[in-house]
Amino acid sequence: MPMPTLSLDDRALQANLRRLADRDAKMAAVWALNDTADDVLAHVQGRMDQVFDRPTRFTRNAFMVWRAKPSQLEAKVLERPSVGRRHYLKVEEFGGPRGQTGLEALLSSRLGHDGRISAAVPAAGAKLNAYGNWSPGERNQALAATSRQEQAVAATGGTRKRRRAGYFVPAASSRLSPGIWKRNPDGSIRKLLHFTTAVPEYRERLGFFDGAEEVSARRLPVHLQRTIAKMIERSASRG
Repeated sequence: MPMPTLSLDDRALQANLRRLADRDAKMAAVWALNDTADDVLAHVQGRMDQVFDRPTRFTRNAFMVWRAKPSQLEAKVLERPSVGRRHYLKVEEFGGPRGQTGLEALLSSRLGHDGRISAAVPAAGAKLNAYGNWSPGERNQALAATSRQEQAVAATGGTRKRRRAGYFVPAASSRLSPGIWKRNPDGSIRKLLHFTTAVPEYRERLGFFDGAEEVSARRLPVHLQRTIAKMIERSASRG
């Protein structure tokens, strides 16, 4: 994923900072570049609030600032290393098929589902958290119960005693659609999670970085003017 890179070449630096010693000039540039990168990062996070419905903290904090230093007058906004192994931000920016999430991979490995689980989506009966995702409490209970169900099926030679389980995955022969269901004390049932064999596809470009270059072009001169003045004042006080 292309990331915003902010830099000042030496010619521009010398033209703007002739009143300062080289060391002080570069330090002023470092401050300005890093402050501008912080502005770009804030802009990207703001774009996520527009692009996503209730983005999680993990999503909003997926990017970081690689800070400039006197020996390298360049600052970058880039993915955190932990995000590099996660696919969804890249897919949602550029489009294409989404791979399995951690939950979907766990379901595939734990449950003896008769069909392939390419994706799992909360159903109308699921409890959702503040971010619109499946509630961790209900999710963990459901996973534990359905895993025990599959173990019991294996132990009894394939016989499913569905009515004894609060949570269950219907057999392939069932009229119920694939997924995780819950049987309530009154005998009614509700669906918590849809299983689907269709691979989720995202349309191209949600635009995390739309406007980032404009933010950089607008804010860098402002920060540079401020940091130059600060360094000139500091230099004058040293005599």
